[in-house]
Amino acid sequence: MRSLSLLPAIGLDIVGSAANIVFSFLALHYARMLSRRQPDNFVWGYLFYVTFAIAAFTISRAVGHLVKQFLLIGGGDRIWHALSPFSGGFNTLFMISVAAVMIFYHKGVQAYEALEQEAGKLKDANSDLAAAASQLRDLNQNLEHKVEERTEELSRSERKFRHLFTASKDMVFFCEAGGRLVDMNDSGFEMLGYSRDDAKSLSLAVLFADATMVETYHRRLALDGYIKDLNVEMNRKDGSVISVLLSATALLEDNGRMSGSEAIAKDLTKVKVMLEQLASSEKMASIGQMAAGVAHEINTPLGIILGYTQLLMDDFPEGSEQHESLRVIERQTRASRKIVADLLKFSRQSGSTREDLDINEILSDVMAVTEHTLSLSHIDTHLERYPDVPRIIGDAEKLRQVFVNLINNAHHAMQEQGGHLFLRSSYDPQQEMVRVEVRDTGCGIPERHQPRIFDPFFTTKPVGQGTGLGLSVSYGIVHEHGGTISVQSPVADGQGTTAAGTRFIISLPAAGPQQGADLIKS
Repeated sequence: MRSLSLLPAIGLDIVGSAANIVFSFLALHYARMLSRRQPDNFVWGYLFYVTFAIAAFTISRAVGHLVKQFLLIGGGDRIWHALSPFSGGFNTLFMISVAAVMIFYHKGVQAYEALEQEAGKLKDANSDLAAAASQLRDLNQNLEHKVEERTEELSRSERKFRHLFTASKDMVFFCEAGGRLVDMNDSGFEMLGYSRDDAKSLSLAVLFADATMVETYHRRLALDGYIKDLNVEMNRKDGSVISVLLSATALLEDNGRMSGSEAIAKDLTKVKVMLEQLASSEKMASIGQMAAGVAHEINTPLGIILGYTQLLMDDFPEGSEQHESLRVIERQTRASRKIVADLLKFSRQSGSTREDLDINEILSDVMAVTEHTLSLSHIDTHLERYPDVPRIIGDAEKLRQVFVNLINNAHHAMQEQGGHLFLRSSYDPQQEMVRVEVRDTGCGIPERHQPRIFDPFFTTKPVGQGTGLGLSVSYGIVHEHGGTISVQSPVADGQGTTAAGTRFIISLPAAGPQQGADLIKS
């Protein structure tokens, strides 16, 4: 039996061993290129070590096969038998290395994935830190600018509030929950007559004239949180009382508890005076219309009575009882006609003249007529004439009657104990009004009578000493001249104190070119 040739197998072994070497080194080369291109990539680094172990194993195994074949072909069997244990040992060693690398591949991949996750988290955290750092950097750069903007905004808001607080003509104040005053604007101090030095002693209990209004104020704030249009009377430092319209808002803490209140109060004293004057004017106008009608109705029968009385007096001799009785009828009829004439004057139904007048001359004329009579009752007279008082347009005779009526009333108030009578002229350039004050130091007018003193036939004099028409006629004459008349009793001295007596203030419009022309035409 012929044996087969081993040359093809030997050739294939030599070629295969050489090819193993070539391909293992090619794989090692490409793994090395990948690991260099992406040095942080765990897979490429691991693959490089695998190919390196395989290349070492391939060299060991392929070289062993090539040496074996060349030694066997060349007759070096004995040499190969001596080298074969070493070649097998190297093969086993490198094969174990490849196996070890392959065994730990799985664990390496898991470790790599875990590291990648941690790296991703670190990367995200690093991104967040970078973003936070950027925000902090921007905030740090813009913090000063933002603080300046916010400070300026707060400053503008504070200036607006402070201007509203200080410039308001109404009273604005803040108080604690217990009612003690914390702050108040200048208008409030001026309205109440206090100074800022008095602020620490002020509270709602001190300011409110009615003590029950303090409880009402706190109760309404506690229930509703605000007060709208509460009519309150407040005490001034000089002891007088003013009427105000109060609106307030509760100031609350974070827990909802009221810590105090802020309020605005508007002085209604002038408004009330104006309403009272308006009501008085309407009442006097109505009384004037009624008086005019009554006067006209009475005038005719009085004229008939007077005429027939005078005719009958001619039929009886003087000194006879009948003649004296008729004289009494005539005298009383004439007195009645005078009352009717006063009623007509009060109702402005009688004629009047208009001319350019100097109020100081009228006062001098009146004082010259009444001074002697006043001195008999131990009344000292004082005439103070404003040197540059403007002229007025009016009826001199009627204005003299007004001042004589007022002086007669003052005489009656001081005739028992004497006193002082002051007659003073002045001028108010802002309102363009000429003012005349008639003041006495007599017994004064009780407060309950003051609203009625200008009513026709109202008098406090005994029967037979007055008809109660003097002030009514004076009121009508003053208003006919476009002026006003007011009374003050007792008399305030402007320093927070009052004195006994009565002051009448007559205000008449100063004569202007157009005003004078209009009055003359009327």
